[in-house]
Amino acid sequence: MTGTTDIIISAQPLDRRLPGIDPFIFGAYHLDLYPRGNGQLGPDPSLLKGRDIGMDFSGKDGFSMYHGDKVPGFPAHPHRGFETVTIVRKGLVDHADSLGATARYGEGDVQWLTTGSGVQHGEMFPMVHEGRDNPLDLFQIWLNLPARRKMAAPDFTMFWAHDIPHAVQVDAQGRRSEVEVIAGDYAPVDAAAAGGQPLFKALMPPPASWASEPEADLAIWIIRLEPGASLVLPAASREARRALYLTTGKTLTVDGRVFNESVMVEVRADATAPLFNHGTDVVEVLLLQGKPIGEPLVTHGPFVANSQQELMQAMQDYRRTEFGGWPWPSHAHTHGTSERFAQHPDGRVEKPSA
Repeated sequence: MTGTTDIIISAQPLDRRLPGIDPFIFGAYHLDLYPRGNGQLGPDPSLLKGRDIGMDFSGKDGFSMYHGDKVPGFPAHPHRGFETVTIVRKGLVDHADSLGATARYGEGDVQWLTTGSGVQHGEMFPMVHEGRDNPLDLFQIWLNLPARRKMAAPDFTMFWAHDIPHAVQVDAQGRRSEVEVIAGDYAPVDAAAAGGQPLFKALMPPPASWASEPEADLAIWIIRLEPGASLVLPAASREARRALYLTTGKTLTVDGRVFNESVMVEVRADATAPLFNHGTDVVEVLLLQGKPIGEPLVTHGPFVANSQQELMQAMQDYRRTEFGGWPWPSHAHTHGTSERFAQHPDGRVEKPSA
């Protein structure tokens, strides 16, 4: 890393766990090169040998089973007090929860789950293709809820891939960049480079989310830069924090400072941020931005609270109620050969239209 800059606050190397900045608790990046499916949504049993089944984070043969035994993923587990934003770029996720909602989503879709007062959910990674490999590429981001909304009613919202705005820009050298706008409107610094489009409106976040507060200035963007491409990110408010996570590729210049590794770079949010891909491969950068909630944060596994007393109450409530119980025949519930869909607790079904 070389050079000096005025907008960079800090930088640190990354692994698959992405350190959070308030209001984000943390993020995780999963890239699993799952092989061909065995007809039962899992891998050939021979590939399971030598793994700690039920707790497999080994990355053996390019993939992990996580807490799954036959199908990889995360069987039913509880959450309270925050939100999960799951961005599935490749592959599929089978969702089921204690509210009675269920979904299969992926290939660019996003699920935004407000856990609020408490929910159990399962997230399995079905290997639906028997004739080819089943790669999975996803981010999951944990977004805190302010104290006044910690006990909001649980809710899940689907952002289907074809509805998510993508701001495509071409720089002066004819190099292409793209900003996938998952949360927080994106206004290109150079609208002409974005085809004259002055604003890309994000989809509506869940109502209890910190993202629904206009003053929160919250953004979740995925930025892709082809080799040699440059892009200037617009400035946000002075109160916000902004972090850039280089997760795909290892070459990025931020305001003149060169990085040649997977890295998290926190930059000033109230200044424009010039980015440049100085490498020979496409790079992808996850941007997380928002005004800090600025409240005490106490966590224990799947529970997020503002005090130790609230944390103890969450565990007691879960033991007593199981957050509504589990209405599905298996804690690792999957959806067979179904296409992508979402069924809400009230029975309403939605599907991607393209």
